[in-house]
Amino acid sequence: MRAAAAALAALMALGLSACAGGPSLENRSAITASPGDSHDLAIGSAGFTESELLAQMYAALLQHAGYRTRVLTVGNRELYEPALEAGQIDVVPEYAATFADWLNAKSKGPKAAPVASPDLGTTMTALRRLAGPRGLTVLPAGRAVDQNAFAVSAAYARKHHLRTLSDLGRAKLPVRLAAGDECVQRPFCAPGLKKTYGIDITAVDPKGVGTTPAKQAVQNGQDQMVLTTSTDATLDQFGLVLLADDKKLQNADYVVPVVNRARAGGARAAAALDRLNKVLTTADLAHLNEQVDSWRRLPADVARNYLRSKGLLPKG
Repeated sequence: MRAAAAALAALMALGLSACAGGPSLENRSAITASPGDSHDLAIGSAGFTESELLAQMYAALLQHAGYRTRVLTVGNRELYEPALEAGQIDVVPEYAATFADWLNAKSKGPKAAPVASPDLGTTMTALRRLAGPRGLTVLPAGRAVDQNAFAVSAAYARKHHLRTLSDLGRAKLPVRLAAGDECVQRPFCAPGLKKTYGIDITAVDPKGVGTTPAKQAVQNGQDQMVLTTSTDATLDQFGLVLLADDKKLQNADYVVPVVNRARAGGARAAAALDRLNKVLTTADLAHLNEQVDSWRRLPADVARNYLRSKGLLPKG
């Protein structure tokens, strides 16, 4: 892994900086190259726990299918997406709705109307339409989804008989929400909670998304609800539980592998990655995150142990 990190440093200094400053694929005509099947594949990770776990699982599955693989950690989408277009990275784990809106904004500007929606099919259609001209293939989405989610204390949920966000809206309780300061304006956050569920958001406490101070504020009763994610691995530690998004306010941020078509767009790589789609659930992903973040295990070890437990890699 240290060797891969060193290789990435060189890549970032030379290849990625050149890619960022040179001609962009968005200014070229649609790419029609046949799907490729390179023997050596670089799998990109965005540098946070979940992305690292997914990248390690992709690498292990592709290696088992006969590829030589390495994982490169790149800090953000602004860097790894151009590298993916250029073939400096061949495969990345992405999130359908977020990536669709990001590519749309990259093509049409930051004020472009969102193309993602709570419907997975609609979102995937939009994402593939945007990714194709860039030489990218979006493989089928799996079962796991990492989207915005809202949690309350377990005691609060029991007291008011809450299981869903609709329950909270019907309860007509005043709710102080711990979230990022942008929550005041974002349609999936305070405005959406009011419009879709009728929840009385009295204030947004700007403690960040799923941060420890935000969860502590709900734990001690200063706030009643916190904005986090559906794969948050630490809710139990704070005595918190998620309320179901039963009216589907959140967009379809399902985990999807995205590949460089010319280097990893063939059927063999797609079949290897699709094996994970069939087993990995949102709950599984949260538990894997927990093993890294709370139990301090290495992402590569956690990834391989999970794949072995599901029969996707040989044991031993």
